[in-house]
Amino acid sequence: MEDEGTRKMKEKFGLRRDILKEFLAEFLGIFVLILFGCGSVAQTVLSKGALGEPLTIHLGFTLGVMMAVYMAGGVSGAHVNPAVSLAMVILKKLPLKKFPVYVAAQFLGAFAGSCVVYGLYYDALMAFTNGEFIVTGANATANIFASYPAKHLSVLNGFVDQVIGTAALILCILAITDRKNIGAPKGMEPLCIGLIIMAIGVSMGLNCGYPVNPARDLGPRFFTAVAGWGVDVFSAGGCWWWIPVAGPMVGGAVGAGVYFLFIELHHPEPEKQEEKNIQDKYEMVTMS
Repeated sequence: MEDEGTRKMKEKFGLRRDILKEFLAEFLGIFVLILFGCGSVAQTVLSKGALGEPLTIHLGFTLGVMMAVYMAGGVSGAHVNPAVSLAMVILKKLPLKKFPVYVAAQFLGAFAGSCVVYGLYYDALMAFTNGEFIVTGANATANIFASYPAKHLSVLNGFVDQVIGTAALILCILAITDRKNIGAPKGMEPLCIGLIIMAIGVSMGLNCGYPVNPARDLGPRFFTAVAGWGVDVFSAGGCWWWIPVAGPMVGGAVGAGVYFLFIELHHPEPEKQEEKNIQDKYEMVTMS
């Protein structure tokens, strides 16, 4: 039972409107994602690989997403990604009027997470860079916070990369959370969703580091622009910045459409499903 002090505090400060609760949940969820994900990149880059490698970065983002979903899932659904929110709007699982609120929370949370990672590793950044923040090259540190393309990557291939990676993410999230499909055991959804990030990281990370999340990329990129790296963060890589924003949004729509057309559209109606379950039980009885 709640004590009297807690009850009074809830009455005085507790939010009444669901949309405000959802805003805070989305903000905090992606904040944690950036803290663990970009934190793992910072540790790898600033230690020059002594305390990190690609696998530890994959683990950082995997665990960051998993913790974000555990933290915000019961309040907002833990989209922590505008592409996921768009997919939910398309599938009528999120009201359109909530979409801009979710996206704003996601971008602000990602920006705030970047601020904390910067503060956490401020001394290490200064020691590594001698106070000169470089966007690209051997001693670049802007890639701690946002994605940049590999030298071999064209604009078209980069866009396709983001569409495919995000579509795969959406397909798997929808499968995991679909109660009319096998789904994941209750309470295990965050772990399963985290493992999607691991799968994408180990299979689609070569080209640009699998941002697949406009807020995760653009929020921290804005932070680097104002924190000392300058506007080069937008012009680098042939003005790469817009690709991990637009590509995932297209991928989110594609993933939602594919799952609906291939799976969700063909789920039996509740009445028919009940009839099928009764028929299955009857057949089992007659066979025994």
